[in-house]
Amino acid sequence: MRLLERDSNRVLIAVAHPDDEVLGAGATAAKLTDAGVAATACILSGRANARTHRPSDADLLTDIGAAADRLGMERPIVGDFPNIAMNTVDHIKLVQFIEAAILETGSNVIFTHHPSDLNDDHRQVSSACQVAARIAQRRAGLPPLRSLYFMEVLSSTDWGFPGASGPFLPTAFMEVGKHYMERKLDALACYRNVMRPLPHPRSREVVRSLATYRGGQSGMIYAEAFQTVMSNLSHLGGDNVIQTEG
Repeated sequence: MRLLERDSNRVLIAVAHPDDEVLGAGATAAKLTDAGVAATACILSGRANARTHRPSDADLLTDIGAAADRLGMERPIVGDFPNIAMNTVDHIKLVQFIEAAILETGSNVIFTHHPSDLNDDHRQVSSACQVAARIAQRRAGLPPLRSLYFMEVLSSTDWGFPGASGPFLPTAFMEVGKHYMERKLDALACYRNVMRPLPHPRSREVVRSLATYRGGQSGMIYAEAFQTVMSNLSHLGGDNVIQTEG
């Protein structure tokens, strides 16, 4: 399945930590924003205070904003949930934070973490986001959810061991080409002390190689891959046609 660019879409990328939004969907976000689609990152643990070699709070906020600007995204929505400790937070608080972001942005297309990521914060955000994505079915007057996708985040999705929810299975691809691949790498470079040398997955070479591989899978020049969780196909001409995994 190819991701469709529609002006009526408003995209939310709900992630645990700064840089997850770029690793998971940075090139896609840049391509969509150039096409006139509003895209916003919702980062629940904005301070990432357990991160090694982390810059100051002010510098990290600057980095978050610079990455968003490089991708043409809206002002990020940044929370203060504890880093590597979201399992200690009431689930409803995570859900409500993401719901508030959906309400603020009017988003009807959502990207979030895969539920089998090695990082537990990623799993907590994925679970909360799946609940929050149903908000339009619980409250009147909201745009219906058009699609929900899981992303792959290097050094987390690829490091996950086989689990009950299964591995990342790409079903949707966005061709990003050389231009948007470079935009993604430039946005990652906005984050101080995040990128690593080979053979770490969070290196420029591996980021580019993954896009090359996903492009080869889908017949594209560089691609970001996603796992479709739900897709409402009614905008293609049918009435309330819903595609889900299963």
